[in-house]
Amino acid sequence: MLYLAQVQKNPISHYIELQTLACQITENVWEVNNSDVFPLAKDSSLGEGVLVLVERQSNGEIISIQEAKEWLLSLLQQYLTKNAINPQFVAAEQDKVERWRQEITSQNLELNRRFLEIETRREELQQLEQSLKHEKEELEELAKKLQK
Repeated sequence: MLYLAQVQKNPISHYIELQTLACQITENVWEVNNSDVFPLAKDSSLGEGVLVLVERQSNGEIISIQEAKEWLLSLLQQYLTKNAINPQFVAAEQDKVERWRQEITSQNLELNRRFLEIETRREELQQLEQSLKHEKEELEELAKKLQK
């Protein structure tokens, strides 16, 4: 599992530790979590305060550690530059959402119209059924009278 962590010195033991800041859930989803602290090898050349990416196995063993500078810069470039998420991008996405909302509203109105149409036809069929039932009863009464 991949973690974003900060190198820090334990104030009691004075050993170098890694304080987790976030944990990768999926490729583009991270969970902010600064509850884990795990020791770092005594011979580590990482300075206090440095941000690192740490890959750990499920048993907690560290597989790799690398400075997070390049990774963070690529995230900033990807998401916060003029070519990524900016006011124009947000406005375009809002326009898309508004078009979708209008389309869904239109579809909903059409479905409601069709439902009312079907309901009206059902009521008409029920009335016709009642009328036919009534006529059948009248015809049966007439047939009985004619047989006498």
